[in-house]
Parts: sequence; C-alpha cells; structure tokens
Amino acid sequence: MIEELQQKIGEEAETLLHELNVILPGEIEKAVAQGDLRENSEYTAALERQGFVRARLDYLARRMSQLGEIDIEHVPTDRVGFGSKVRVRDVADDEIECFNLTIGDNIDFDNNDISMESPIGRALLGKKKGESVSVILPAGAREFEVIGFETLHDLQQPRTAG
Repeated sequence: MIEELQQKIGEEAETLLHELNVILPGEIEKAVAQGDLRENSEYTAALERQGFVRARLDYLARRMSQLGEIDIEHVPTDRVGFGSKVRVRDVADDEIECFNLTIGDNIDFDNNDISMESPIGRALLGKKKGESVSVILPAGAREFEVIGFETLHDLQQPRTAG
C-alpha cells in the first residue's frame, strides 16, 4: 500500500514539475508579450497557478517524506490501524459497511476508502472486533460495532493457491 501511495504521489509530482518548468513559463512568456501586465488576466492566472503548483509540490514532498517514515512493523496486527479493511455494523439500522483506512492522498470513495484523519477513521483506529464506536458526523451521530477487520499485514501476505 505504501509503495502504491509513493508511486501515485510521484506521478502527480512529475506532472506538476512538467507544468511548472515547461507549460507555465510558456504561458507567462505569452502574457508578457501582450504588454501591460497590470490588467493582463492571463498573466495573473499563470502566476496564481504557478504559486498553487509550487505549494502542491511542497505538500507532496512532505507527504512522501512522511510515507518514508512509516514502519510497517509498527502497524498493529491485532487491532485496526493504517491499511486495515474494517467491517462494521451500524447499530441504528443493522447495515453492514466496509471501510479501508488510508491517508488522504489515497482516498477512493468508490472503493470505500476513508482517511485515518476523518471522524470515522479516527474512531476506528485501535479498535478490536466487538468494540463499539460513536462518531459525530455533519449528518448526525452514528454508532458502529466492529464486526471484523483485516490488517495491512493480513492484506499484504501472499495468497496461496488451495
């Protein structure tokens, strides 16, 4: 999972570096050639985009550094943690839901990925099978019971034919 995240961040950083070093300088050069920069919306837009791209690249570099510091050996094997696939039962309606705990850069809502920093993610971290969690969401309070989970370690083990 960490390698996938690093690859995804690396690909985004590569695209942004190309934009910063190739595309935006061309746009700025074209805008400068038009003359008066004080009222040149293309020039202003290109400079604003340049600032955004630089900020995003800084963020991605910090995130890549954080990913490099994650030690899989410290991810728990007996309770919900980073990379866990968690099955919960909504206490109010008995509906079963499944969440994959990840970091913000790897959220795929179609895949039921949730960030560990989200209210549900924070509530589930460290829980074991049978434990209940209460979560306050914008739509109201919800209570879940953890009915099962697979840790990052379980999910990374090679599958054997059988």
